[in-house]
Amino acid sequence: MKGRIEIESLEAGVKDFKAAWKAGAAGQPVTPRQGTYFTSLEAARKVLTPKRLELLRAIRRNRPASVSQLAQLVGRDFKNVYGDVQTLAQCGLVSLTARRTGRRTTVPRVPFSVLEFRIAV
Repeated sequence: MKGRIEIESLEAGVKDFKAAWKAGAAGQPVTPRQGTYFTSLEAARKVLTPKRLELLRAIRRNRPASVSQLAQLVGRDFKNVYGDVQTLAQCGLVSLTARRTGRRTTVPRVPFSVLEFRIAV
C-alpha cells in the first residue's frame, strides 16, 4: 500500500474545502481525500526529518511491540522517540494502538510500504 504526501498551497486547500462543504450541504456525497497534506516543502521537511524517516523504516521493518522497544531498536532516548512518533501519528503517517499487557503500551504501525510525494505546480 502507498502512503501519499502532497504539497498544496493554502489557497488550493481552502478551495477544495469550500467545494466539499458545498457538496455536503447540497446532500451530495463527499469523497474524503487520502494522504497527508502540507502547504510548503519547508513544512514537510520540518515533519519528515531524517530521524523520523528512520523511525518510519524501523517501525515498518521490525514491527516493534511498543514505542519503548522502538527507542531501543534505533538507539535513541524514549522521550524523543515518543515525541517523534506522536508527531508522525498526528500527520497520519503512523497509527497507534493502545494495549494492556501488564502495563499500558502503545504499539506503532506504519500502514504503507511506500511514501509517494506529490507537489502541485
